[in-house]
Amino acid sequence: MAWRLTGQLIETCSCNMLCPCWFTVQELMIMDQGWCASAIAFRTREGNSDGVALGGRTVVFAVDFPGPTMFDGNATARLYVDEEATADQRRELEAICSGRKGGAMAAVAPLITKWLPPRSAKIDVADDGDAITVTVGDAGRVESKRLRDPQGEGFTLRGGGFVSGLGMKEVDMAPSGSRWTDPDLRQFTTKSGARGEFSWSG
Repeated sequence: MAWRLTGQLIETCSCNMLCPCWFTVQELMIMDQGWCASAIAFRTREGNSDGVALGGRTVVFAVDFPGPTMFDGNATARLYVDEEATADQRRELEAICSGRKGGAMAAVAPLITKWLPPRSAKIDVADDGDAITVTVGDAGRVESKRLRDPQGEGFTLRGGGFVSGLGMKEVDMAPSGSRWTDPDLRQFTTKSGARGEFSWSG
């Protein structure tokens, strides 16, 4: 059955700013530490799947790529779903955000060898426009701050690579300071980051 989902995607990863994976040019995708770990928040605005309304919920996707490039796959990942989601919302969001229903995440799913069991978590979002913090229970937090020059102008990446691949027209550069402490995943902090509006369907 057809589905759709729109909202804000907030990406952070352990590479230096800006993570080369955004360009999806394989020879450029050299992970700074020989591995890359990422925490990505999906703040849904509107959506519907199998008759279930999905707006207003937040899902966080944490993933560890052992390297040497993302395309080598063999990653481990977990989804954390807003504890305020109903059972039906959780079922549909887990299916969409793991790529089982097609759409943007279906391109990422083949790179993941091990899916850890998804978790329901208390997810709190603090957003003042430039700075956003998404706290995910005791698993970690996603921190993102829009990059600006001395004149206050932001930096934007448009089209191609991960931008279009993740269902976005453009992303704002937003360095991160996320920390992830889920004992079942690599413990990591992040430096690189970007965020933008996504529109998915399948």
